[in-house]
Amino acid sequence: MIKKILGQKFILASKSPRRIKLLQQINLNFTSEDSAVEEADCNSHSPVACVRQNSRLKADAVALRHKTGIIIGADTIVVLGGKILGKPKNMKQAELYLKILSGKRHTVYTGIYLINKDFRKELFGYEKTSVYFRELPADEIKYYVKTHPPLDKAGAYGIQDDFGCLFISKINGDYYNVVGLPLTKLYIMLKQIV
Repeated sequence: MIKKILGQKFILASKSPRRIKLLQQINLNFTSEDSAVEEADCNSHSPVACVRQNSRLKADAVALRHKTGIIIGADTIVVLGGKILGKPKNMKQAELYLKILSGKRHTVYTGIYLINKDFRKELFGYEKTSVYFRELPADEIKYYVKTHPPLDKAGAYGIQDDFGCLFISKINGDYYNVVGLPLTKLYIMLKQIV
């Protein structure tokens, strides 16, 4: 099965440097394309319905451009107390997100939507991870927002390679889900769709 997966042509419906790096890490043969879709504001939806809708929108947009291959669409959100925090619209909102996450547990959801153009198969799955923030002093929030681009990250922080990792006291679940693409979930789904 591993040879079958590694021999496939994949198209990531994203230009996210984090998702690109993760797929490179597992040696997938892929290209990446910006889906150019606007993510739905889905605070009236459940978190799973939200990531399903947005990951499908991205996968569908890229799938229209291709006759063959397997499209990978993904969407990540942060949920605190039932409220969905997507990517902040501006620096002020990024600061606000970090203030409300301070000292609390939140949940990160990533939806994955796969489209196999060759066999006309589609598959959706998701992963969720609990993340615990320590209390964040105001000066650390301001420093982070000024020095690390928060606008392309759900919840306004990154766990993987910047100062945002220092906000987190612990996680329960898949670390790669918090980065933006749960690799084990993706691999299991790819085995089902190739």
